[in-house]
Amino acid sequence: MKRVFVDTNILIDLLADRKPFSKFAIELFQKAENDQVKLFASSHSIATTHYLLNKHLEDKELREILLNLTDYVTIIAIDSNIIKNGLKSKHDDFEDSLQIFAASSVENIDYIVTRNLKDFKDSAVKAISPDELILLL
Repeated sequence: MKRVFVDTNILIDLLADRKPFSKFAIELFQKAENDQVKLFASSHSIATTHYLLNKHLEDKELREILLNLTDYVTIIAIDSNIIKNGLKSKHDDFEDSLQIFAASSVENIDYIVTRNLKDFKDSAVKAISPDELILLL
């Protein structure tokens, strides 16, 4: 079974139903529900997703949605080591460096799935687009 780290934009595509991107996010999470893929995301992604979607959904509803999401996604804590590595890294985008180091902390991780491939080009974990990932699963 593939082990995949999900970037924040994929979570937002799913929960905000951002078309046409949500199609792939929905399919990815259906595969996770059917135990065809194991998904991971950072605690930072959950917090950022809450922050961005709280403008569009009631807080109680959004918290329930995010809580349900944890049935399909293992949350990786952004700890002091990940933050220090991100601050010391040569990655241009600090937030993306946190994602890269969080993904790297997952044993036998296969991919980072993101629509922001350019900022993950130097990642130790291969980054692929959601549509490419769906074809591999």
